[in-house]
Amino acid sequence: QVQLVESGGGLAQPGGSLRLSCAASGSIDAINVMGWYRQAPGKQRELVAVISRGYDSRNYGDSVKGRFTITRDNAKNSVSLQMNSLNAEDTAVYYCRAAGIWFSDGPFDDKIYWGQGTQVSVSL
Repeated sequence: QVQLVESGGGLAQPGGSLRLSCAASGSIDAINVMGWYRQAPGKQRELVAVISRGYDSRNYGDSVKGRFTITRDNAKNSVSLQMNSLNAEDTAVYYCRAAGIWFSDGPFDDKIYWGQGTQVSVSL
């Protein structure tokens, strides 16, 4: 079983910055893709950023390109999101996502796991 625990959400002013972190726990050897999605009230969940296990592939949602940076630490099974130049449209619940997990005590699991979500609010 995998648990994703997010931290770092909160309130920021327009133009400000926040950093989100997510750590995966469980009998995990490795995680293929980790990333962040977000969901604003009345809207569908959307891609923010994802990063591959080999660090060689990062994909960002169009609305965050150039402002957000995703990183990961494979040794800690963690992923972070540095969010700069925040604006009101970035207000949403941000969810950590892990897909493709090699367990130390079981076969490869291609299921998608989600964190519980952390609120990010941007306002004056």
